Amino acid sequence: MIQHITRPFKYFFKLESASGLVLLFAAIIALFISNSEFSSKYFELLNHKILLGTKSFGLNLSILHWINDVLMAIFFFLVTLEIKREFIQGELSNPKQALLPIIGAVGGMLVPALVYIYFNIDDPTRLNGWAIPSATDIAFSLGVLSLLGKRVPLSLKVFLTALAIIDDLGAIVIIAFFYSGNIKTMYLLLMLSAIVVLFILNKFNVRRFLPYLIVGIFLWDFTHHSGIHATIAGVLLALTIPHKIKKHKESLLLKLEHSISPYVAFGIMPIFAFANAGVSLEGLTFASLLNPVPLGIVCGLFFGKQFGVLIFSYLSIKFKFAEMPNQSNWMMLYGVSILTGIGFTMSLFVGNLAFVENSNYLGGVKIGVLVGSLLSTLLGYFILLIFAKKNV
Repeated sequence: MIQHITRPFKYFFKLESASGLVLLFAAIIALFISNSEFSSKYFELLNHKILLGTKSFGLNLSILHWINDVLMAIFFFLVTLEIKREFIQGELSNPKQALLPIIGAVGGMLVPALVYIYFNIDDPTRLNGWAIPSATDIAFSLGVLSLLGKRVPLSLKVFLTALAIIDDLGAIVIIAFFYSGNIKTMYLLLMLSAIVVLFILNKFNVRRFLPYLIVGIFLWDFTHHSGIHATIAGVLLALTIPHKIKKHKESLLLKLEHSISPYVAFGIMPIFAFANAGVSLEGLTFASLLNPVPLGIVCGLFFGKQFGVLIFSYLSIKFKFAEMPNQSNWMMLYGVSILTGIGFTMSLFVGNLAFVENSNYLGGVKIGVLVGSLLSTLLGYFILLIFAKKNV
């Protein structure tokens, strides 16, 4: 029974930890190119527009928008499949098992947001970035954890994975409610009609993905034009994918999750990192980090995340709402709490949405995210290296 529950996590952890290293490599390349003689070509490429269809009936988006709106919709599709599976049959299906990462995730979203607001409360425009330090990069955080090998018990890997997934769920809700544009009623109605069709397919237990995909493409287009961020279409599509558990038969949800995961982990996320991590460091000084936006992000990711997750987790265990992960101690839990401050790709994504109309802040967002994520990586790794070794 235990093996049945933890098998998906072992597969997921192995995949995500390896892709974390690929993400790091993609980000380093982006930083190198954006600070070299090829920087102008790099930014020109990202802003180059590609037309799909015709001028009268089609989409003409920049490469950066194709990545952030289309490829990230696929990423959120996969994340929602994972969340749905965990609530139906995984670690989150048992309320007591799910409670620790859920409560920890709440603290890990709330406290960083409050830290950012503290530094930016005097300016409504800057205040729009309050959600940037609330996100956790699943692949990168698990990639760091994987470097510690068997020193870290599976229970802590499960805790971090579940918490990061719930963090992403929080990010999805934030994007839907706070970072969407003016809602267009006609396209909203078309969205709802597409969702109804998808639920009908689910009701009749259609096990082929093609019908869902066709309706999903229309759903993405309607969402894109509705004013709601297009990535939400991936979430809505995933919610309708059936996951009926039968002996010796893999559900459509599991088939899709296993087939898409490698392409997302080793394709979409590194491409996203390469497209969004590039920032010019020319003229950057320590004083640049003291500007309210990057300072709020750094402090939110590095201090807000670790203390938000740890304090909320401590209270839930202290008052017996949840239990300490097996074979772990408070210092190990603290080390994992620090790793949740690796916002990287998710924080960059939220940052792009927060300042879509004020791009002059994006340089500060990228610097803040990179520095906050780096500090969380280094401290979290060394805390676990020191204290996990004693528990082997």
